Amino acid sequence: MSARHSVLKRLHIDGFILALLATVVVASLLPARGVFVDILHWVTVVAIALLFFLYGTRMAPREALAGLRHWRLHLTILVFTFVVFPLIGLALRPLVEPTLGTTLYYGVLFLCLVPSTVQSSIAFTSIAHGNVAGAIVSASASNLLGVFLTPLLVVALMGTSGDVHISASSVLTIVVEILVPFIVGQLARPWLGGWLSKHAQSTKLVDRGSIVLVVYSAFSEGVRDGIWSQVSWWKIVALIVGAIVLVAFMLWLTSFTARRLRFDRPDGIAIQFCGTKKSLASGLPMAAVLFAGTDVGMIVLPLMIFHQVQLMMCAWLAGRYDRQWQERALSRARAAENDGAAAQDGAVGEHGIAEQNGAAD
Repeated sequence: MSARHSVLKRLHIDGFILALLATVVVASLLPARGVFVDILHWVTVVAIALLFFLYGTRMAPREALAGLRHWRLHLTILVFTFVVFPLIGLALRPLVEPTLGTTLYYGVLFLCLVPSTVQSSIAFTSIAHGNVAGAIVSASASNLLGVFLTPLLVVALMGTSGDVHISASSVLTIVVEILVPFIVGQLARPWLGGWLSKHAQSTKLVDRGSIVLVVYSAFSEGVRDGIWSQVSWWKIVALIVGAIVLVAFMLWLTSFTARRLRFDRPDGIAIQFCGTKKSLASGLPMAAVLFAGTDVGMIVLPLMIFHQVQLMMCAWLAGRYDRQWQERALSRARAAENDGAAAQDGAVGEHGIAEQNGAAD
């Protein structure tokens, strides 16, 4: 096991990326069907709840309160999600619509209007050692506001006709699956916090395992709906390339903006991972309501592709940040050891000189 890990490290291949790619292949060949769909749904729900319970137990209450008060961070992320992304979607029309057609362009614009992901944004922020408390508040706020803002943006920018009915289920899901487990974790922190700190590697498996479940669930749903057979292969390739370019540009733009606004490194990481993502979990049910009677599968196809691309690219970036953090931590530990050894040598030297002076007297 360690030898395989060493080979991957020498080749600069992230094992988490390989796991996600393998998950996509498995979901494409063996998607969840029948009773396993419901089982997978509840397993994913439990995994996400456990993930946020662990966040609550690991995070000191003062960190959570600090995350709640960090309005500059939240405002920056919301601007990227509901202002910058929609403007990019509008700007892409002269390029995308003549190439891929009107329906797929509307799909590209729609993905720019949906809220940020919650679970994966926070999980990647945690893996990268960013501001997890701020990411929890910002990502949750994005989804809560998105329940109202996304339909309004769709009506304003896409000319959707008909009544838009906003369900309270999205709000209830965030409360039950995310906020309640986090609060329970905060309450359990006095009893479990120390033990979890000693087993940090095991909790990392929960972070990454929950993302794998989300990828498998989303891809299985796409395969069951037959979305991949409704469009020619070169358009799928074009959407994949476009998604890669868009994610890369947004990762650069969020990082650049965070530095210019003088956010520290943990805040900058939270801005990157929360400000570049789009939620498939929120987007799919919204599309079903907003585009009822139209070809919903084609409209959500760009969002599905973007969702998978963002997970892959952000997983790689989070792994890179994690390695950088570990290298800095190791360097600090070695520097502390060297300083301690130098101080000890100095003390021994001074003691020897004092003995020599005493003998001379």
